[in-house]
Amino acid sequence: MSATGSVAAVALDGSHRFSKPTADEIRLLAGLGVEGDAHAGVTVQHRSRVARDPSQPNLRQVHLIHRELLDEVDADGFTVPPGAMGENITTSGVDLLALPVGARLRIGDDAVVEVTGLRNPCLQIDGYEPGLMKRMVGRDEQGNVVRRAGVMSVVLAGGVVRPGDPIAVELPAEPHVPLAPV
Repeated sequence: MSATGSVAAVALDGSHRFSKPTADEIRLLAGLGVEGDAHAGVTVQHRSRVARDPSQPNLRQVHLIHRELLDEVDADGFTVPPGAMGENITTSGVDLLALPVGARLRIGDDAVVEVTGLRNPCLQIDGYEPGLMKRMVGRDEQGNVVRRAGVMSVVLAGGVVRPGDPIAVELPAEPHVPLAPV
């Protein structure tokens, strides 16, 4: 089964800042992440996770967020352009949060990422814009926590990714495992 969307924007930052500036293109490196990005590496690069155990595998090499979420919060009065939430790839037309663990996204001509889980939003989101955290985390009708701040992935095949590139979704074999924070 394959659904198709596209890349709305790409971003990277060599420093550990919350937001990432957008770029004309990024290069994904197999097993590492985004070339030149502070979060690229075989082992975990997020500072809080490095402090706990620097030998953990990096399941957060590439952060993706859907443009539709940014449009939704913009309509509610927030100003959240691509890259502002720290994502590397802003997508359009792909329901990222509905994907299962192991879903593969073929992006552009060569790049392939595999979805590992949900981004666990942190309080830095309210530091970016007060009140935004409540839009990124909520509860469903059963009282379960719902995280909306995008998905994390690892790079299976490298390649250059640019705005406008197509995204094809390949689902893993069933049974599908729902996304959980990584």
